[in-house]
Amino acid sequence: MANDIFVLVEHLQGKVSETTYELLGKGRELAAAAGGTLMAVLLGSGAKGLASELGAADKVLLVDHASLESYTPEAYRRALGALARERGPRLVLVASTAVGMDQAAGLSAELGWPLVAYAKDVTLAGGALTAVSQIYGGKILAESQIHGDHAIVSALPGSFPADAGRVAGSPALEEVPPPALDGLRMRFARLIQPEAGDVDITREPLLVSVGRGIGSQDNISVVEELAEALGAALSASRPIVDQGWLPKTRQVGKSGMTVKPKLYLAVGISGAPEHLEGMRGAETIVAINTDPAAPIFGVAHYGVGADLFDVLPALTEKIKAARGQA
Repeated sequence: MANDIFVLVEHLQGKVSETTYELLGKGRELAAAAGGTLMAVLLGSGAKGLASELGAADKVLLVDHASLESYTPEAYRRALGALARERGPRLVLVASTAVGMDQAAGLSAELGWPLVAYAKDVTLAGGALTAVSQIYGGKILAESQIHGDHAIVSALPGSFPADAGRVAGSPALEEVPPPALDGLRMRFARLIQPEAGDVDITREPLLVSVGRGIGSQDNISVVEELAEALGAALSASRPIVDQGWLPKTRQVGKSGMTVKPKLYLAVGISGAPEHLEGMRGAETIVAINTDPAAPIFGVAHYGVGADLFDVLPALTEKIKAARGQA
């Protein structure tokens, strides 16, 4: 038990999240290094069927209770905390998502276990656990050595390949009795989903995405012209949506959409971690930014360190000429 790795399974409306597969892949690697077992912790009500989709795990620990049907921080923390306290794993891995950040902080305080947040890598060698975190908007990487028998790490989505955790198989299933879940102060009211927009950016093969570097709403037309020439859809980072310049359905990032197009052209986007986790899975990433130290260049396959107002009109004309457009 002391060498086991826990991965918290995130799921919504019967679908396991991409971040869970990322953590399962990394968890297999860490469990092998620790000489322990990879445990997928599945909390829910009537969620037993999802266990068959967690083949990367050696075992699925299922806690089934009506109070866990929909996510609430309090109910999940009671269930996860009881499991962690009883089994004493070497490491609890969660994603740096709304759910994961809720659970990691609360679990650390409850159990007194050290927590490393915003990790983009985790290694275990010679019994020493090391995590590398991305801080200050991705401008600094901080390495932490975690001492003690137990730890919690919240990992940035997109840090590990999801395919490594998407493994066929039938892991052992252990149904664990739930802890006392009466007297909860939080209850789930309803799930509010955004209305479908005119474009589903998660299905688009080509995206031109605009960030705060565009300066003003009037300048978005420069990016729109490039997108039109490419036959691409227009998307944006959160500041553009917060200003009301583009609808929420066009937002890429942790609080928006996760996209994996063949081409992602980032225009005037610095590359905050919240944005990167929504687009780092793109097949080809091209970034245009005046700041050569912008974090976006850390994930881009190609980069242009220049003023977007110099680059975009010239690029648009080149594309139009190559396509024979007027």
